[in-house]
Amino acid sequence: ILETAFFRFSQTENNRPQVYSTALISLLFSSVAFFVTITLFAQPIAASFVAADQLDSRLPLYVIWFAGILAADAITAIPFARLRQQNKAMRFAMIRLVNILLNIGFNLFFLVVCPKWKAQHPESWMTSVYDPSHGVGYVFLSNLLASLFTLLLLLPQLRPVTTGFDRALWNKMLRYALPLMVAGFAGMVNETFDRIMLPRLVADPSTSLDQLGIYGACYKLSILMTLFVQTFRYAAEPFFFSQAGKEDARMIYARVMDWFVLGCAFIFAAVMLFMDVFQLFIGEKFRTGLPVVPILLLANLCLGVYLNISIWYKITGKTGWGAWFSIFGALITIILNVLFIPKMGYVGAAWTTLVCYAAMMVVSYFVGQRYYHVPYDIFWFFLSVGLAL
Repeated sequence: ILETAFFRFSQTENNRPQVYSTALISLLFSSVAFFVTITLFAQPIAASFVAADQLDSRLPLYVIWFAGILAADAITAIPFARLRQQNKAMRFAMIRLVNILLNIGFNLFFLVVCPKWKAQHPESWMTSVYDPSHGVGYVFLSNLLASLFTLLLLLPQLRPVTTGFDRALWNKMLRYALPLMVAGFAGMVNETFDRIMLPRLVADPSTSLDQLGIYGACYKLSILMTLFVQTFRYAAEPFFFSQAGKEDARMIYARVMDWFVLGCAFIFAAVMLFMDVFQLFIGEKFRTGLPVVPILLLANLCLGVYLNISIWYKITGKTGWGAWFSIFGALITIILNVLFIPKMGYVGAAWTTLVCYAAMMVVSYFVGQRYYHVPYDIFWFFLSVGLAL
């Protein structure tokens, strides 16, 4: 939530260095406090996950690793946001890519190389490095090491903390950002509730895990749309805030929307026209669920348009509307999943996702036009999506 607040107040405060340092110091303090607290209470936290007789001695250590991952990733959020604001896309992308490659590399090292090496050389130095009893725990350790290395790569962006902490500015940033946190929680419901409830709500319990597997596999085929939306959001949010003070800002937002919708429509058409190729990315037994792919593609298209439109409440400071829109979407998600899944299975979950994001898009558009009118070309939207369909 502080990412968006950072973009907003960088624009309203004329890029004062204190905006960046205040946001960064706030995250540094909260992340360190979170890590220390979790570390101190790792044992009772771990015990709450499992029955007392099943508590593994390694579980508290894993809890500490999880806390370290979350803390490191939280600290890097504002430096990454600054790179986006400064249009340093190459550095942003390279650090993100290094993080992914390190994560994969450490996983391969601990889960593939180390077991083979230890089996062939039981007396080597590898014995002191690798403990087979950790098993899946090395996945968590790999993630932690990758996150810490990413933090090291961002150290140059951490230097501006010397410009100080502005308490009054911090209070304003929190008042702006807290409704976005509510929106984030509700958004998690929209994103994950269907897969959580699908095994519990299907009419035939014996097929519950099968349906979850099919739905999850087919959901991945909408990843191209999701990637496009996420990539666009990385670039668009700082760009939108940088344009906010210009006379033609609203026209720029409208034109960006036109090209965004065209890009989404192209991705939808490409995936559907070449479904015979894209289906090869999932196992043959999962392909019975392919009819939900166009539904999920359209759902992610609507989500992308909603994120595009949502700039109005971020620019005007009316972030409370973002919380209400997300709560509205979460209610739709919960109610329709409960109604549709028992009757339609995973197809009902897909339709619920589409209805949720489409409803959020429509409501945000009409409310936004009252407070911050942007001349979006509605005809172009229906033409592009209609032609793709």
